[in-house]
Order: sequence, then C-alpha cells, then structure tokens
Amino acid sequence: MLRSSWTPGRDPGHSGPVLVSVTDFTLDTRTDLPGVYLAARRLAAHWPRLDGALGMWLWAAPTARHCGAVAVWRDEAALNGFIACPPHVAIMRRYKGRGSLASTTWHAERFDPTTTWSRAQAVLRA
Repeated sequence: MLRSSWTPGRDPGHSGPVLVSVTDFTLDTRTDLPGVYLAARRLAAHWPRLDGALGMWLWAAPTARHCGAVAVWRDEAALNGFIACPPHVAIMRRYKGRGSLASTTWHAERFDPTTTWSRAQAVLRA
C-alpha cells in the first residue's frame, strides 16, 4: 500500500476529540486508477481551506485497484460539509458506477498519527 505524505488541514493544531474517516474505493478496472488518484490530489490542494479539516493521507493499492483517504476531522459536521462540497461531488459523479465505495468512521479523544494510521490499515485489510 502506498501512502501520501500528511496534508494538514485548516486547523492542524486542534488538540481535542476528532472524527477519523477511512474511504476505500475499489475500481472495476485499473485504467481508472490514475484519474481517480489525480482528482484526489487536486482535491487535496483545497484541504487547508476546508473548515474542520485537520488533515489527511491519500493511499493506493494499485495492483488491487483500491484507493482512498484517511482523513481527520474536528467533527461530523466538518465531514458532512466536505462530502457536500462541489469539487468532491463532481469527482463522485465522474466516477459513479466505475467501482464500489466503502467507508467507516470512528471517534478518538485526540489525533495521534501512528495510532490513526495503524487502525486505518487494520480497517482496510479487513
């Protein structure tokens, strides 16, 4: 599994409870993977301006046709705001029907990068 560097969000110094979201997009064909990943990188450029976004990693398992993100949010309202933002909606529409999406979330008392990534990997391997 490949992982991007950490992309900090608008509030990287947040020290309270967080919401972690893990997405796993399994593509029907490998030919869509480069486009999905590039779209995700372009979306990541908006991360520092997203209200309630603490940061995120993009990840990919190219040979398995999987890619996604592990994102850390201040709360559910911040995650829901991102889900509804026009650039994200456009990407989801563009790739609708080209694979399957699974996602999960959990709450943590604080953000710890090592613990968060380890738990996300366990979720993705399950």
